[in-house]
Amino acid sequence: MKLQPGSERLFADSSTDPLDGQVRWAPAKSLWLGTMTAVAIMFGPMTFSWSAFALFIVTSAITLSFGHSVGMHRRLIHASFDCPLWLERFCVYLGTLVGMAGPYGMVRLHDFRDWAQRQAACHDYSCHRAGFWRDAWWQLHCALVLKHPPVFQLEPRLANDRFYALVDRTWMWQQLPWALLFLAIGSSSWLVWGICVRVAVCVTGHWLIGHYSHRKGGQTWIIEGVAAQGYNVGIAGLISMGESWHNNHHAYPSSAKLGLLPGQIDLGWWLIKTFEAAGLATNINTPDNLAPRPGARRVGSADAVAGT
Repeated sequence: MKLQPGSERLFADSSTDPLDGQVRWAPAKSLWLGTMTAVAIMFGPMTFSWSAFALFIVTSAITLSFGHSVGMHRRLIHASFDCPLWLERFCVYLGTLVGMAGPYGMVRLHDFRDWAQRQAACHDYSCHRAGFWRDAWWQLHCALVLKHPPVFQLEPRLANDRFYALVDRTWMWQQLPWALLFLAIGSSSWLVWGICVRVAVCVTGHWLIGHYSHRKGGQTWIIEGVAAQGYNVGIAGLISMGESWHNNHHAYPSSAKLGLLPGQIDLGWWLIKTFEAAGLATNINTPDNLAPRPGARRVGSADAVAGT
């Protein structure tokens, strides 16, 4: 049967149904995050020091901004700007250190969710429609297994990249060199706060932003005919590196700039502009050179969308 594209990397046929599936416990995912969270809760207060707390803040900021927001999301997944391969790999590696998945895993997770949300209807798992605690269990410890999922196919540039393949296979183990370094420099305090507390907080925080940005918040755009809408969660704009401006992202998914209106702080965008000033970022996508997602309808007229 001929496959029809569901995104740039997903292909569906007539049997593919985003509703026909079950949420199942994912042992490796659950034990990984559960262990990190348990260590953080049990030993974090016991090993607290101001230097360890500073390490937690700095490493969280670096891995979330350079890594997840700019490297994984805006560059690898959406190709919203161009940069040298060494810089892309560096940022993607830092994104792996956030502790959610390797590069291929992150692309797959994102594209499956995005594909499901763009259908007329999708499973509650895919759009965070379950209640708070159930959604926490589902997203942090489970996976949605569709009966007939779309086919996932990475583009050759990524599929044939040996660096990304290695990092994807060993993404949990990538914490180990840093754990040994932190242990050597700052003893158990740095180990607990630089690895376990950081991973537990960043991964749980990522879920929280995903949960609320699909349930309530400000909206400038409505996407007609889709299963899930995005919302802007203003309170998290700074700590999410701009990722919480999710209504904007639903309207312009290929935009390197997520904070589009005045006052919407977007540290990821500032980092990309810094790369541009250094001659390291080119062909940057913004609403100035992009059309809105098909079906997007502007609501309200108080502010114009700013491109740059």
